[in-house]
Amino acid sequence: MTEIANVLAYQTSNSGFLGISMLYWVILGGSVLVSWLVSSKLKSRFREHSNAPLRMSGREVAEKMLADAGITDVRVISTPGQLTDHYNPADKTVNLSEAVYNMRNVAAAAVAAHECGHAVQHAKAYAWLKFRSAMVPVTNIASNMMNVIFLISIVGMVAFQMPGLMWFFVGCLAITTLFAFVTLPVEFDASKRALAWMEGSGIAASMDQGRARNALFWAAMTYVVAALSSLAMLVYYLFQMLGNRDE
Repeated sequence: MTEIANVLAYQTSNSGFLGISMLYWVILGGSVLVSWLVSSKLKSRFREHSNAPLRMSGREVAEKMLADAGITDVRVISTPGQLTDHYNPADKTVNLSEAVYNMRNVAAAAVAAHECGHAVQHAKAYAWLKFRSAMVPVTNIASNMMNVIFLISIVGMVAFQMPGLMWFFVGCLAITTLFAFVTLPVEFDASKRALAWMEGSGIAASMDQGRARNALFWAAMTYVVAALSSLAMLVYYLFQMLGNRDE
């Protein structure tokens, strides 16, 4: 999406909207800076909490949390890469990155429990998760359409001379922004369920629970930054289009 925005901002400045274009760069620069700061803090916290040993691996934590919740139809599997942890409601699998799956530390336990929190949401038909899942196909289409407009912009450099196309772009951006905000309660609730289970199960000491809470907080902040950045870009393009209409 950033590449799309870059091209369209270039077109805008060439159309005489220098002030708005400068606003774009402020928004983009601020978003990149905040994202980098949060990401760096997240990595730092996870490195720190990875040094806090735990008697159970991420896989064992996930399996125990699912069992305690009475969920028997969800599998815990390992998936390649880093930060690839996710719950897939389509095939009911908790996918843990290799490090989280095998490691025995607070960070791995927190991530594993968080992903199981999504499995619990699914089992209990959590409303926000259902809404988010229903939005996935539409959001994917919107994201693909934004890529198409990006290609049109590269080839023809005429996107801002086609108001209908640009309003369509803004509509797609609105959908992806809504999706980003709908994701927030889903992620925060999953962490809340994970932390409540970790405390109730006695799987970690009180100090470790504090570390897990801290790790999940910074993980959640990445979603908050992404949502706010998307909203800022949406507002920018709305002002842009409304300014074009008034010319």
